[in-house]
Amino acid sequence: MHNPAGRSDFFIKRKETMEEINLKQLTLAMRTIAEEKNLPEDTVLSIIEQAVAAAWRRDNGERDQEVRAELNINDGTAKVFVGHEVVEEVGSPAHEISLVDAQKVKSDAQLGDLVEEEHIVTGFGRVAAQTAKQVVLQRLREAEREVVLAEYEDKIGTIVTGTVQRVEPRVVRVELGKAVGIIPQSEQIQGEFYSIGSRIKVFIKDIERDNRGPQLILSRGNEAFVECLFQQEVPELESGAVEIKAIAREAGRRTKIAVHSSVPGVDPVGTFVGGRGTRVQAVMNEIGDQEKIDIITFSDEIEVFIRESLSPAEIAKVEINKEDKSAKVYVNEDQQSIAIGRGGQNVRLASRLTGYELDIEAVSESIVKPKSKPKKNIEEGLFEAIESSETEE
Repeated sequence: MHNPAGRSDFFIKRKETMEEINLKQLTLAMRTIAEEKNLPEDTVLSIIEQAVAAAWRRDNGERDQEVRAELNINDGTAKVFVGHEVVEEVGSPAHEISLVDAQKVKSDAQLGDLVEEEHIVTGFGRVAAQTAKQVVLQRLREAEREVVLAEYEDKIGTIVTGTVQRVEPRVVRVELGKAVGIIPQSEQIQGEFYSIGSRIKVFIKDIERDNRGPQLILSRGNEAFVECLFQQEVPELESGAVEIKAIAREAGRRTKIAVHSSVPGVDPVGTFVGGRGTRVQAVMNEIGDQEKIDIITFSDEIEVFIRESLSPAEIAKVEINKEDKSAKVYVNEDQQSIAIGRGGQNVRLASRLTGYELDIEAVSESIVKPKSKPKKNIEEGLFEAIESSETEE
């Protein structure tokens, strides 16, 4: 009464039929999937074909074998094409084929050609079917994300407002409506705390595409973020009355900005500071008060520019070497630590701002005296402006 062999045949046929029906159902559902996911039908078809190729490779081939599939959307059947390189002596049958055998498939095949063997797909094993399902789900998610992120292509280089979704050890995930972007650790403001659900401004830096799919990269720690914040606060930037020539930033600690105006009578530094310091204060409120901002006047004369960039230090003398873009900067002994800054920060930012390698050297006051009065840094000017306005009131 028992017939194990017959029973086995029944289940094999049953399994193939089920998988074949699933394939047909998936093909018929292609248009629905495309509509629901807001994806082109060609994209969905390509995803299903990738899944079929992956399932065939799982059941019949090897992991790194070159396999592609073609789906017939009319009858829900599929063909699989396996690529083999034509060689004189076959070392790996899964990847290579002899010239004699290749010419049976393609009469004009030559050594070095890629010849494809055709296989009709009749059904998959359970594990292979599961592989196909995983591929479809993964590729659909990637395709969906690609479509969503494509909407942000024209927003690269701008600031948007988002909501902190999740805080992880190395990244912060921010929801921007349809899409979710990440702020890598390198793009975060040092010492800044991100609380879930809080609204923050972020700079859309790039869309990275790799094996894990497209990813929206956001930043709060780069120079462009500060520049965009000033663009929102300083309308004269759009009109062209003032411009930002250079920015050097260590997020969370200090930013130096070189500004310029080609319009007679316009004070570029005052324009960026704003009445009673409102403009620079608005930027500082966004990036955090712990980060200081030095706004200096740009100059085409590199010596003058270097002097300005090392503010608030008093500079005694500057020797320029234009060939290797370096300069030796002489300061009085009591100004050396100010010029260098804590941990070398001031001279490091000044070097990045000017594009010159700066070497600070202390000299005795009896040798060189500063020619000009010490310049106030932007914070001192801001505090004085606030104090004077309070006195007037």
